[in-house]
Amino acid sequence: MAAAEKEAGGKSRLLKRGVGLLAMIPAGVIVFRFFTDGLGANPIATALNQLGLWTLILLLASLTCTPLKIVLGWKWPLKVRKMLGLCAFFYVCLHFAVYIGVDQFPPTVDEIYKDILKRKFITVGFFAFLLLIPLAITSSSKMVKRLGFTRWKRLHRLVYVAAAAGVVHFIWRVKADLFEPLIYAGVLALLLAIRLVAHLRDRRAGVAKPVS
Repeated sequence: MAAAEKEAGGKSRLLKRGVGLLAMIPAGVIVFRFFTDGLGANPIATALNQLGLWTLILLLASLTCTPLKIVLGWKWPLKVRKMLGLCAFFYVCLHFAVYIGVDQFPPTVDEIYKDILKRKFITVGFFAFLLLIPLAITSSSKMVKRLGFTRWKRLHRLVYVAAAAGVVHFIWRVKADLFEPLIYAGVLALLLAIRLVAHLRDRRAGVAKPVS
C-alpha cells in the first residue's frame, strides 16, 4: 500500500510539473518574440494582449477542473487545479509588470493611478488582479489549515469574480470585435451553470458537502 501511494504521489507531482512547464511555453515565446522584434508594429500592446489572454485561458482552465469531475467523473484534473491557478497568477503579474515597467515607462504612481481610474477596462482589469493576489497567497495547504477549510473555501470563491472581471476587461479592451471575448464569457457562464446545477442537485438530495 505504501509503495502504491508513493507511486501515485510521484505521478501526481510529475503531472503538476508537466502542466506547469507547458503553461510557461507561451510566456517564453512572447518574451523571445518581444526581444527579437517578432510582435509586429506595436510590440508592447501585443505583449500585453497576449499575456492577458493567457491569464484568462489558464484561469478558466483552473475553473474547468471541478466541472470535469462533476460531468465526467474525472478526478485527475483536481490535482493540477492549483498549478493552473498559480500559472494564471504568474501571467497576470507579467501582464501588470509590462504595463507598469514598459507601457508606462518611466512609471510614476500619480500617472498610473490616473490611468487606472480614467480607462474603465484598466480599472476592471486591475480589480481582477487585486482579487487574485490573496488567492495566490493562500493557495498552500498550510494556509488552508490556518484559515480553516470553510473560510478558505469562501475566500477562493472570489476566483469567479476575478474571472468575470477578466472577461469584462477583455470585452472593454477590444471594443468592436466581441466574438472572441464572448466565447470566453460563454465558457465561464457554462462552468458556473454546471456548478450551480450540481449544488442544487446535492441540496435536493440532502448532501451538505460543498462542491470542491
